[in-house]
Order: sequence, then structure tokens, then C-alpha cells
Amino acid sequence: MADLNALSNALIAGDAGKLEGLVQGALNEGMEAKEILNGGLIKGMDIVGEKMQNGDMFIPEVLMSAKAMSASVEILKPLLSTEDASAAGKVVMGTAKGDLHDIGKNLVLMMLESAGFEIINLGTDVSPEDFVAAVKEHDANIIGISALLTTTMGAMKDTIDALAEAGYRDKVKVIIGGAPVNQKYADEIGADGYAADAGSASKLAKSLV
Repeated sequence: MADLNALSNALIAGDAGKLEGLVQGALNEGMEAKEILNGGLIKGMDIVGEKMQNGDMFIPEVLMSAKAMSASVEILKPLLSTEDASAAGKVVMGTAKGDLHDIGKNLVLMMLESAGFEIINLGTDVSPEDFVAAVKEHDANIIGISALLTTTMGAMKDTIDALAEAGYRDKVKVIIGGAPVNQKYADEIGADGYAADAGSASKLAKSLV
């Protein structure tokens, strides 16, 4: 039977070609797509997240792993039921109003997608109203807000206030991240969590749903 550890190892190594071959081979042997996704790919990506947190892997390597994961998930997608594909929950992601930076956010997005979350990416310069509308429309479980500029940190609090005003605050968890923010700021504005990097964001999101 196909070796799920070999799948995880190819993913951690960022070897897309090898990983796709192993995924196809496992399917040919009759392994279920869901088992390949959870036991091989997501498990591998969890290790990538830990290695990133510990400083054993860096952004270029993490991106290679995430890209290998995406390519293999494309092979599995037609065989996964909608429930399997978005089992972890729905996350609305965006950079705070006034901020146009998105490299960090996009890396978090890839890690969350790799962890089985369905992502609604609102892009950059997202107003509190747009976050609220997206939660309403997609029935999301989590909002992820990033900021790279100290001047846009306030928009994170505005978003949390807007959620409360719209009656959605207790229905959705809010995670913040980005260079100028920290756990202390997350506590101050009433966010549910703070993540210093993409690896810890993925772990945090899983613990919140």
C-alpha cells in the first residue's frame, strides 16, 4: 500500500514532481483521496509549519512545499466531496484598510489552504464593512487581518467593533498578524489570537475551530 510518510517527506522537500507521482500512485492503488489529503499532505504541511516556527525552514522553502501541496490537491479535488475539501472551516482573509502589503498574508493563506481551510481572500486595503459583508455572505468561522504599517493597526480594532455592531462577533474568531502587532495588541483590541508567522497562524486557526 502507498506510504503516506513518503508523501509527507516529498511535500516537506518541496518536490512537486515526485509528490504528484506519489499521489497518483496512491490513488491507482485504491487509496481514498481523503486519506491521502489528511494522512499525507496535511500531515506534511503541519511539519512544514512547525519547522518554519522553529526557524528550520525559511519562506522560499515553505513556498515550494505549499506549491507542491497545491498541485497535488488539484489532483485530489475532483475526488474529494465538498465536505472533505473544506472540512477545517472557512477563513476570510484580508490586509487592514489603508495597507497594501500582502506577501505575509498570502503565505498564511497558502498554509491555511494547505491545512484544509476554505479561503475567501479579500486582498488588501479591506474596510471593516467589507470584512463584515464577507463573513455574512460566506458564513465564515475565522477572520484573518494583517497589517504591516503601524498606521493601519487601528483598522483591526475598527473591524472587530464593526463585527460586534453587526451582531457577528460571537460567531467568528478574529486572528491578527503582521510586523507591528503582537499578542499584547491582540488582547487590547479583543482579538481571539495573534500569529507571528504562517506556521503558527495555521496551528492557531485549527485550535480555534
